[in-house]
Amino acid sequence: MMAKSYDAIIIGAGHNGLVCAAYLAKAGRKVLVLERRHLVGGAAVTEELHPGFKFSVCSYVVSLMRPQIIRDLELPKYGFDLLPLDCAFLPLPDGRSLARWNDYARTRQEISRFSKKDAEVYPEYGHVMMQMGRFSKPIIDDVPPDPTSMNPFEILKLLRLGKRFRELGEDNGIAALKLFTMSAVDFLNEWFESDVLKAPMSVSGIIGTFLGVRSPGTAYVLLHHYMGEIDGAFRSWGFCRGGNGAVSNAIAAAARHYGAEIRIEAPIARVLVKDGTAEGVVLENGEEIRARLVVSSLDPNRTFLRLVGKEHLDPEFATSIERFKLRGSSGKVNLALDRVPEFTCRPGDGPHLRGDIAICPSVDYLERAYDEAKYGDFSSRPYLNVVIPSLSDPSVAPPGKHVMSIFVQYAPYKLKEGPAAWPQKRDAFGDAVIDTLAEYCPTLKESILYRQVLSPWDLEQQFGLTEGNIFHGELSLEQLLFMRPVAKWARYRTPIRSLWICGSGSHPGGGVMGAPGQIAAREILKAGAV
Repeated sequence: MMAKSYDAIIIGAGHNGLVCAAYLAKAGRKVLVLERRHLVGGAAVTEELHPGFKFSVCSYVVSLMRPQIIRDLELPKYGFDLLPLDCAFLPLPDGRSLARWNDYARTRQEISRFSKKDAEVYPEYGHVMMQMGRFSKPIIDDVPPDPTSMNPFEILKLLRLGKRFRELGEDNGIAALKLFTMSAVDFLNEWFESDVLKAPMSVSGIIGTFLGVRSPGTAYVLLHHYMGEIDGAFRSWGFCRGGNGAVSNAIAAAARHYGAEIRIEAPIARVLVKDGTAEGVVLENGEEIRARLVVSSLDPNRTFLRLVGKEHLDPEFATSIERFKLRGSSGKVNLALDRVPEFTCRPGDGPHLRGDIAICPSVDYLERAYDEAKYGDFSSRPYLNVVIPSLSDPSVAPPGKHVMSIFVQYAPYKLKEGPAAWPQKRDAFGDAVIDTLAEYCPTLKESILYRQVLSPWDLEQQFGLTEGNIFHGELSLEQLLFMRPVAKWARYRTPIRSLWICGSGSHPGGGVMGAPGQIAAREILKAGAV
């Protein structure tokens, strides 16, 4: 029998794969990470696309990275330096604007210009959502409980969860149930009256989903994004100095420090499966690499249907993976600018530009954007989330110049003409984004030195995100917890012996959080798999 040269092979050097590799290597295992691109990071990368301008090409803010991972892997030693975002800014077409700050008193003053009632309620809402975040934190930091199991340990885990739920109290318990069932807008309607406030707050409920802000289930996604922490403070987002690639590079450096080997430009053709057991991988150049364990950080579709193959899968499991909803619905536009962009509603540079800027003037605006996407078109007036990281981190642009990152929704992967139509529609999509933003920032077009437009099709082709889904699968209710990605196989194990998964398509889901990689490594070590 051929000797296996590694304890574990990690497929993909996205941040979750790197986290898994770092923890396994820290435990003394011999680990190899294989990445098909020329750099590590997956969708969390920094690339110099235009001379002197460094872009966080895909993911662009850090909001969910688990604090224990930062501590355990000592990431600040390897360049992880988070710069908190202090403001959420909403320009409006009528010349007004709303800025929500980390300072509640300052935010109340802003909100009171639109609704005095909402200004008074806003701190209470924030307190309740922090309670929800604390309740949910152990769920996202551990293996999901399985209510169908008769295992005594599972029953005990469910009892503990029930005890914690009771400890929320009646009001917070009701709020938790509503968060898991209602739409983002319906949930916010119970708190606020001003559309100006509800629109930008509701958009967190649609990120990574092909749903509208009035669609049931989006309130949970709102909570998912609310659980970002910086130094224990919930709802905290930030830039990583050097771009989001610095997050991945720090984790990779920690993994190497513990002994992990990382190979780039090493695309995998298939997982080597024999008699239902993964024995290694075969690279596209024909090289075979053996290991006691294979761990995939790719999405479930790509892992099982492309690298493993249906011939090695139980038909029922294969069908479940085929039904796992991806439905990419977002794109990205990155700009190099020759000056600080100016918004008509608040001219000049200022702290309001150093956070995230939302283009979503009303709930109806967001629903109209969704309506176009439902029928196979990109939104002509889309929701935009804009950041200018160079204002907080001058290292990513030449002096006096700036980079602008624009997250765009909706851009459906499945256009009515089919996904293959995206290369012909890409420029028109980019024009729609720029035209929309220019309505609020009239000098934008003349300041653009370079632009990159990424459709969901481009995200699939360049970054391996099936259907361009940034979360490796929608965060819809039927694809969460013990059903992510498939019921009975939601604990990082797979039906293929010695094959595990650790990507965002597993619990607890997407975002630059690292939890799937960390929990998968912990379960692998606990099971004695390596």
